[in-house]
Amino acid sequence: MIDIFCFRVKFIAFQRKMKEEEVNRCQIQEWYPKFKSDSIKTVIHELPESFIEYLTDDNRPFLLPLSIDDADALPNRIHKPEEEEDFEVSEGSEDESEQPLPPPSFPELETKIKESIKALGGSVFPKLNWSAPKDAAWISPTGNLCCNSFSEVALLLRASDSLVHDLCHVYDSCSDKTVSRPPKFFLALRKWYSSLRPEMEFRCFVRNGILVGVSQREVTGFYPALVEKKDELITLIQRFFTNKVKQSFESESYTFDIYVTNDERVKLLDFNPWVAFTLSLLFTWEELEDKLNGEEDCLEFRLVESQCGVRPGLKTAVPYDYLDTSPGSGWDEFLRKADEQLAQQIRSPQAGA
Repeated sequence: MIDIFCFRVKFIAFQRKMKEEEVNRCQIQEWYPKFKSDSIKTVIHELPESFIEYLTDDNRPFLLPLSIDDADALPNRIHKPEEEEDFEVSEGSEDESEQPLPPPSFPELETKIKESIKALGGSVFPKLNWSAPKDAAWISPTGNLCCNSFSEVALLLRASDSLVHDLCHVYDSCSDKTVSRPPKFFLALRKWYSSLRPEMEFRCFVRNGILVGVSQREVTGFYPALVEKKDELITLIQRFFTNKVKQSFESESYTFDIYVTNDERVKLLDFNPWVAFTLSLLFTWEELEDKLNGEEDCLEFRLVESQCGVRPGLKTAVPYDYLDTSPGSGWDEFLRKADEQLAQQIRSPQAGA
């Protein structure tokens, strides 16, 4: 019971640190223009409200938009007309007057996305203001976020539960919440690099303007070469932060993700708020909060340094980069039960004895 109470207190304490302006700065359409030369090639499109309604409408069947060139997001599937018989309304049935809803269509958006995919080399991965549809990779023919057409982009966005965070709940945990959603949504199409090595991606933690921690992002495997290059990597990352990020990103506390190339260039991938809903990976948020004691030299670099250090349960391709605490979510249910048990303990002090 005490453990649950402590978790609840710490959870709320971190939760209250996030401000709307800090969240807004982490939108890709906000930071990418400033860091374009140090990031991967990206084309950003403002999304029409009709497309946002399509993504958030749970009352409609799961229909992909009609494509202007008849592109199929699942080209390898075998079409079996007999499997559609169960969905046909027989003549004279009481549902005869109910016509199926026509698939949506977004020809202007599709044309723009088609042109952008071509300009980016033919393959991209999509991302909304904050999040990518990582949880929907399973539905893709390739099993990842690589898209070659508008239909494939729409499939990932429509199938993703994690994007509900961006669309409906991104400000839920802000202490100064004034709006329920941003006024505009954007789709970022980022150039797909099949040669990227997941072990070379790192998350950097900045507290009060000081880089206090760096963690390996891919923590479900052990990569001996990383351990050998640890000192070299931390020098590269520290230099990149000092020269490129520190004076250009306006928040005092935040995280940013980077990728180190084979020729030792650092590429900026993303920004996230300093808050418990951003994965702390090989750190805990308590450790990161306690690291800054007025000393500049407090940077710690953590890697999976042996097979014993692998964390198979900590996936970076989780449904949300931020934990979902919206009403009805698993975390919401957990915290609700924790509150109930805490209230019961307060009413009956002897119950927890």
